[in-house]
Amino acid sequence: MKPLLFTNGTILLADRALAAGRVGVSDGRIDLVEDGPGSPPADRTILDLAGGVLAPGLIDVHVHGGAGHDFMDGTEEAFRAVCQAHARHGTTSLLPTTTVARHAQHLAFLEVCRRLQRQDTGGARILGAHFYGPYFAKEARGCHPGDAVRPPISTEYEEYLNYDCIARATVAPELPGAEAFVRACRARAIGCNVGHSYATFEQMEAARAWGVTHVDHLFCAMSDRARLRLEQTYPMRGGVMEATLFFDDLTTEVIADGKHLQRELLLLAYKIKGPDRLALVTDCNRALDMPDGPYLFGPKDGGEPIVRKDGVGIMPDGKSLASGVVGMIECVRTFHALTGVPLVETVRMASLTPARIAGVQSETGSIAVGKRADLLVLDRELNVVQVYGNGKRIV
Repeated sequence: MKPLLFTNGTILLADRALAAGRVGVSDGRIDLVEDGPGSPPADRTILDLAGGVLAPGLIDVHVHGGAGHDFMDGTEEAFRAVCQAHARHGTTSLLPTTTVARHAQHLAFLEVCRRLQRQDTGGARILGAHFYGPYFAKEARGCHPGDAVRPPISTEYEEYLNYDCIARATVAPELPGAEAFVRACRARAIGCNVGHSYATFEQMEAARAWGVTHVDHLFCAMSDRARLRLEQTYPMRGGVMEATLFFDDLTTEVIADGKHLQRELLLLAYKIKGPDRLALVTDCNRALDMPDGPYLFGPKDGGEPIVRKDGVGIMPDGKSLASGVVGMIECVRTFHALTGVPLVETVRMASLTPARIAGVQSETGSIAVGKRADLLVLDRELNVVQVYGNGKRIV
């Protein structure tokens, strides 16, 4: 394949934008990053950005489905369809994310994830699994099926951990067995998250000591002072939200679809955590690119009924949200528009920061010489025009 040269547009690097830069690609890797138009080399295919934007491919570390499929369907067809759908929205790498489900369903998910992690999906690359559920606090499970919520038990999770595809795992630290689960994950270099938890501040401190480094979807399905106030006498105490904001070493994420969190919460998260410790995620369900109507969250057998309506997933009674239905580029545009955070930093929160969380920052997540050529061509309104994975056009 002839080497490529992207030119005549704005290049978004990790820390700055090149208003008239050039990026070269050869053998699937970025081999040239220059400021200024320069003379076009004779041995490259010139790709004219037409005044648009060249950005790093987006990385989603919390995504459940799309195009009518959920990763928990447990089939190659579902995995490929979801990866291809999210590539159309600018995602070049992702962590397929589980839901609460039965043991056999998690094993089926892990088997397909392990197999496809080493294959071309035709869309976003699979970096590994985000094992997310069933180890939640039942009262904080949100839209996840309730029957299979359970605490971690070693005879069960050791079977999961024997698969070599898990990149991150989530647990509610107040559950019995949570510490042993986190330590077992860390012994295998699996990153650990807190999520769907009503833990106290003290329990969060303990979880950090075990090896937890990340907190799922800040402000959603977690304990905070408002909830705890209803259950305690004074003095008031903090919970997961306060601990996430307080401890500098904890990274976190926000669902930046404009439906889950209003502007002030996005700004609060950005102000306290900053772009290097705050990631954008979709938390997207199977209703991405699908019409409004009823769907299942999680596996087809035993999933939780939800509804797509007004650009988000909601529970059938309309009283609470049920994950997202948009892709990563929509989250980038929404966060940038609502907060006014510079585009370079907004894109970093959707690329290099999640790459660090997934442990792949040396390979992808930014436009830099030597990294994989995972790239997005965007127009001036930040719509996806082309998507490249490993230097190969996939959208």
